[in-house]
Amino acid sequence: RALASWQVTLFGALVALGFLVAVQVRAEVPRVRYTTQERAPLVETVLELQAQQEDLKQQVLDLRARMTAAEERVAGSDQQVRDINEALLGARVAAGLVALEGPGLVLQLDDSQAPVPPGAAAADYRVSAADLRVLVDELWLAGAEAVAVNGERIVSSTAILDIGGSILVNSAYLAPPYQVAAIGPPDLYEQMSASPGFVALVADRADGFGIGLSFGQPDSVVIPAYAGAVAVRYARQPAPSPTAEP
Repeated sequence: RALASWQVTLFGALVALGFLVAVQVRAEVPRVRYTTQERAPLVETVLELQAQQEDLKQQVLDLRARMTAAEERVAGSDQQVRDINEALLGARVAAGLVALEGPGLVLQLDDSQAPVPPGAAAADYRVSAADLRVLVDELWLAGAEAVAVNGERIVSSTAILDIGGSILVNSAYLAPPYQVAAIGPPDLYEQMSASPGFVALVADRADGFGIGLSFGQPDSVVIPAYAGAVAVRYARQPAPSPTAEP
């Protein structure tokens, strides 16, 4: 019996559908197998990458901590350097190695212009090293912070000596008039002029022999830095004063 045309068509469609289903099934099996086989290595790789990432994060945190610690150490070192520089500057100022400028006064001592009486010592009518030493001492006692004589800074090692007709201060030979400059508090002159030592100097030398003594209080006084040698070759502790109480 002859088949109807629709039956032939239906049979061909079923055969084609079966073929497509078979091809799809055969293609799905390798894909599933491939996915199953590769999953474990991929998971392992992901875990390794995550571990590396965590390690890098920890390294970053460690580096940040080290940077912070280094910055704190640098800040501490900077403060130490500043403290050392301030202490060094204080020591240089105390040693007279730094020029200073500030309020103060200038005193001038000059040889007497009075005629020397017969039989009198001409040296009594000239400014002596002792006069300068008394004046410098009285300035220190009155609160002076820095003193200079004719531009020579007075420091702990300064010697004021009579040498012939001149006065030796540090290593400089000075001639009259002698200008003694000092920096100190606003009442420096009032404090010094009221001291017994200064009163005695005025009475004995200015009034007694005509030694010229004058002073001025400029707005600003400049005290130069000490320019001599600073090395101390020998020193000893001074003997206690006989009048000092035990």
